[in-house]
Parts: sequence; C-alpha cells; structure tokens
Amino acid sequence: MSGTLTIVGLGPGPDDWVTPAARVAVERASDLLGYTRYVDRLTPHSGQRVHASDNREELDRAHHALQLANDGATVAVVSGGDPGVFAMAAAVFEAIESGPVSWRALDVRVEPGVTAMLAAASRVGAPLGHDFCAISLSDNLKPWPLIARRLQLAAEADFVIALYNPASKARPQQILDAFVVLRGCRSETTPVILARAVGRSDEDITITTLADAPREVIDMRTLVLIGSSATRVIHRADGHHWVYTPRFVGGVM
Repeated sequence: MSGTLTIVGLGPGPDDWVTPAARVAVERASDLLGYTRYVDRLTPHSGQRVHASDNREELDRAHHALQLANDGATVAVVSGGDPGVFAMAAAVFEAIESGPVSWRALDVRVEPGVTAMLAAASRVGAPLGHDFCAISLSDNLKPWPLIARRLQLAAEADFVIALYNPASKARPQQILDAFVVLRGCRSETTPVILARAVGRSDEDITITTLADAPREVIDMRTLVLIGSSATRVIHRADGHHWVYTPRFVGGVM
C-alpha cells in the first residue's frame, strides 16, 4: 500500500510564518527529510524518523522520499521558503519523471511557503508592486553565460529583479558580475535592496543603489532586489525608508 509525500515550505525562518497546512503535514509525517539546516528547525515528535542531508543532495533526497512513500510511509520533505521556488518540489517531480512507473501513482502534494523575495519585499514596502522576475545566480545547474543573458534581457525589459543565491564562498564573483551586467542596462541610481536573514534575529536590510551596492554584505542568506526604472524610494526622517514600484506605467492608472 502506497503512502503519501508532501513537499513543505517552511518560509524564511520565523515560526509564525509557517502556514497551518505546512505544520499539519510535518506533524502527520512518519518520515521527515530535508537539508540539515531546515530539518534542524523542526521539533520531531516521538516515532518520527528524521533523514537530514547536505544541500547538494536534492535529487538523492527526492529519490529517498519517493521510495519511502512507495513503501507506505507518510513523508514530508521540507524546504526553506517556498518549495516550488528554486527548491525541492522541482527535484521531486524530476525524480518522478525519470523513476519507476509506480511513483506516478503516488499521492504527492506541495504545501506553499513564504518565499524570500516576498519576505524581503514586505520589510521595505512594495517593490514588487508591478511586473517582476526571479533569477538564481547559482551556476551549479546552469551555465553562467545563460544567467548573464537572462539578467540582461530582464533588465532591458525593465522588470524588478529578485536575485536568489547571489554569492557563496565557492562563487563570490557572480554577484559582482551580475552588477556589471545590470549597470550596462540600468541607471546607477536604480534602487537596490539587500535583505539578509529576513525574519531572523540577525536580520539586516540595506537600501542602496546600483552604483553603491556593496559586495561584502551579500552571501547565500541574502536576497537582492533590483528595482525597475519606475521603482521609487520614500525617504523617512528615521532612516527606515520605504521602497515601492507603482502599479501603473507611462501615466496609465
């Protein structure tokens, strides 16, 4: 008898940002799988089996979860943020497509979570108030020239751009190269938001410009938002400024 597999989004960090449906899925699971940092956010109850693994083992984790479900377990695979945004949901469906036919008959569900760009945007106002896109700067699974091309086209199309996975110890140069591409298409006064560890005790939000964006505060825990030509900053006396992108374009309201 087959079990079930739920892919759960835990949001960026705070417990009160986890949806009730996600909590229920975790509570009901017999087996919990995920990257060690995300599994550590859980408090397993007696009888639950925990299978933590490295962040580079997404496909192996997906295979393991599907096999457990196929054997009758009630499985929850946890991701930070939303599991469908640069996270585990895609890995699970990739595994299903290439795996045994029996996996296609499994009860597989995705429980959404608050993704990083939405959490970051909420801290400063409404920078995603008009058209936007999200791009991961990680070149682990796609070549850098493709990333650079997508950055250029998104900038030329005047989207607000959310940059995930902007820099790591293994690839510190990508965010600098991304800024070079963007500066070739956007004004240097374009608003830039650097949102690090949103919702956690060490949260840090910096509002700057494309010309002045610093590299030293950007790491894998940082979400970078690049404004469009319409994005505006509302300056406040206390220094906690608001950023928003109007809902209208070219005078159309």
